[in-house]
Amino acid sequence: MSKCSIESPARPEGARASGEAAASAFAAPVFGGAASTETETGLEAARGRAGSGACPSPPSALADAGPLPDLLLTDGRVVTPDGVVRGDVLVASGRIVEVRAGGRAVGDLAEERWSAKSFPVENLGGDYLVPGLIEVHTDNLETQLEPRPGVFWPSPLAAVMAHDVQIAGAGITTVLDAVSLGEYHSGGKRRKMLLMSLEALTMARGSGVLRADHLLHLRCEVADPGVLEMFHPNVDDPGLRLVSLMDHTPGQRQWRDHAQYRKYFSSKNWNDADYESVVAGLVAVQEKYAEPHRAAIVAACRERCIPLASHDDTDAGHIAEGVRDGVAVSEFPTTMEAARLAREHGIRVVMGAPNVIRGGSHSGNVSALDLAREGLLDILSSDYVPSSLLGGAFKLHHALGWPLERAVSTVSAAPAEALGLDDRGRIEPGLRADLVRVREVDGVPVVRQVWRTGLRVC
Repeated sequence: MSKCSIESPARPEGARASGEAAASAFAAPVFGGAASTETETGLEAARGRAGSGACPSPPSALADAGPLPDLLLTDGRVVTPDGVVRGDVLVASGRIVEVRAGGRAVGDLAEERWSAKSFPVENLGGDYLVPGLIEVHTDNLETQLEPRPGVFWPSPLAAVMAHDVQIAGAGITTVLDAVSLGEYHSGGKRRKMLLMSLEALTMARGSGVLRADHLLHLRCEVADPGVLEMFHPNVDDPGLRLVSLMDHTPGQRQWRDHAQYRKYFSSKNWNDADYESVVAGLVAVQEKYAEPHRAAIVAACRERCIPLASHDDTDAGHIAEGVRDGVAVSEFPTTMEAARLAREHGIRVVMGAPNVIRGGSHSGNVSALDLAREGLLDILSSDYVPSSLLGGAFKLHHALGWPLERAVSTVSAAPAEALGLDDRGRIEPGLRADLVRVREVDGVPVVRQVWRTGLRVC
């Protein structure tokens, strides 16, 4: 079994990657992952750096991308890890070279670097400049592939491109496209969508026309009889960056409230007898398959150093499972108890940005704002509304009084660290120039321009 290591959420400020280290970090999909020991926290066990020696390091995508642009962004409110500064950002060959605040450079490069060359200049006019957003879990691609129930778009590639436009337009420069593995009530639809998604994403990546950096998140329904048939052929996909362990059997986790489950599947028109029969069948299937499937998926991810996520954790038992399996993040815990226990075990907590913006969960679960007030929210995910990612971060700033840099880190630095993407997520010298220009209009953060590796993509 491989041994992988990575920093914990409580990493000291001085432990940030240096400019040189960040400049050589991976821009292509990087495998970070799981190897559990009795003394490791869940996070330490779950996530690894390819540079640890256990997993091969892929080459830098920037090194193979050919010439990348130079750019000088002036007069912006730059959201750095240490605060918001009014100043300029210099980009060379697709990377941040230096940040200058109040006429003084924030970095270690000589003054002559600013005047040695004529850089194209973009005046931000006092707008915010934030790091490119990083999305760890979005279902948006599936809504483009199937825009109406049972209606599949004729061209999966066109669906991917429509998804990409929405993602980039929301300020997201790195996205983990979440694809579901498991049928349940879908009657074979999930297998079809899986094939459509992976083929179209591969084609789009190869074409060089994608605006955002698209990676892959496999959402594995461990209780589904066919999940391993869908998982094993795709576990070596070069874009795979995260695998989540899900169990949507009614009566537990997200669906511990049977009324919510019946409401969600109201189109099935189950009467009470039908519903009891459906639940009994699903529970029987769960008892047969969930644990062996979970074990097989965890083992495959450990072997490949792929980070793991738990999903809809509700109680101490669920967190214990996550610690045992070495998960890196707990996606959408449904209770305050589960979120608190996850953090105690070094597992980052991911909550939905729509939950933040709406002020509560659509499923009746714990409020993301309540978790944030308790200091138990680490990462936001747009889930089913791409534009909510930036809006959620700004709401944490305005509604809870979080410093803007802390709020923005939930959609940039924190997910980058959780996934081992150490070349992005912060506006710092040496990192990728993934940047977003934002202006607030009537309290709404509006994306005005987006750059990925210094290239204007929106």
